[in-house]
Amino acid sequence: MRSPLEIDRVHVAYGDTPVVKGVSLKLEPGEIGCLLGPSGCGKTTLLRAIAGFEPLRRGSVVVDGRVISSTTTTLAPERRGVGMVFQDFALFPHLSVAANIGFGLSRLGREQRQARIDELLRLVDLPEVRDYYPHQLSGGQQQRIALARALAPRPALLLLDEPFSSMDVELRETLARQVRQILKRERTSALLVTHDQSEAFAMADRIAVMEHGMIRQWDSAYHLYHNPADRFVAGFIGQGVWLPVKRDAQGVLQSEFGPLTTRVGPSEAVTEMELLLRPDDVVKGGPGLEAEVVEKAFRGAEILYRLRLPSGVEVLYITKGHNDMQPGERLTVRLEMDVEVLFPLESMTPSGRM
Repeated sequence: MRSPLEIDRVHVAYGDTPVVKGVSLKLEPGEIGCLLGPSGCGKTTLLRAIAGFEPLRRGSVVVDGRVISSTTTTLAPERRGVGMVFQDFALFPHLSVAANIGFGLSRLGREQRQARIDELLRLVDLPEVRDYYPHQLSGGQQQRIALARALAPRPALLLLDEPFSSMDVELRETLARQVRQILKRERTSALLVTHDQSEAFAMADRIAVMEHGMIRQWDSAYHLYHNPADRFVAGFIGQGVWLPVKRDAQGVLQSEFGPLTTRVGPSEAVTEMELLLRPDDVVKGGPGLEAEVVEKAFRGAEILYRLRLPSGVEVLYITKGHNDMQPGERLTVRLEMDVEVLFPLESMTPSGRM
């Protein structure tokens, strides 16, 4: 089966300024991908290049086996077989919901067109708003109707440009899960752009973490979190702090908590490293270190604490919401880690982020 999207060494620039630099990735049929990164990393520019709104300087974009963009070929956006959901949904205010969904179905006969509209209204669970107008819908309803309109012509690929950015955090995550279910039921491959990790984790099968126009890692959310490819991915995904460690003469890595299970050879050039600690790597109980509560963030079912170790290094610790402690209180903590993620020491070690 052909891949719905293949991007091969794509370069995009604005004038003399490179924005996307040699990006390659491939989606499998029915897969939902995500471009995730901070503002200015090139993710939206890459999406616009796939959609046909930005020319390529080098490389190629192939959708469903057709070259739609290269240095010699550029198909118009409407000829690419690609659907798109924009940030502001871009629904036609003067058309009903049914007319919005049916806008791209002019090639179908009347009965087929109405059947497809009804099918999509059921798919997005909004059959009752068929004759409404966009201004009569909530933001979440507008988002689902915009999705239905984009899915109507059965595109080979769907692009979503920050589709939940105007909504509050809780609604964003809920809608991301709903949209994922809809895309999976429709068996539509999609590529999402977002800067919100929770949104990416809720929706995507694989995520490309981008920085400075390049992909740093293309992987599942699980592996991005537990097996980051480099320090940028480790620092960008989730929450964590860096704990200094040193290699002893036997190649054992020693930390403030004691020796680590990971070993390096005695001849290794790097003697000082940093261990990535996630909040769930730190657990209460001994034998361990006495730590002081510095700060707390109540999250209902959970509480996230920032703790200061005897050395002054600060780590994060997460526990159930009824385990309430106040700044200044002390507790004994130890490490319980399934995977030890290590990187060479950098000059500045950040403290805990909450």
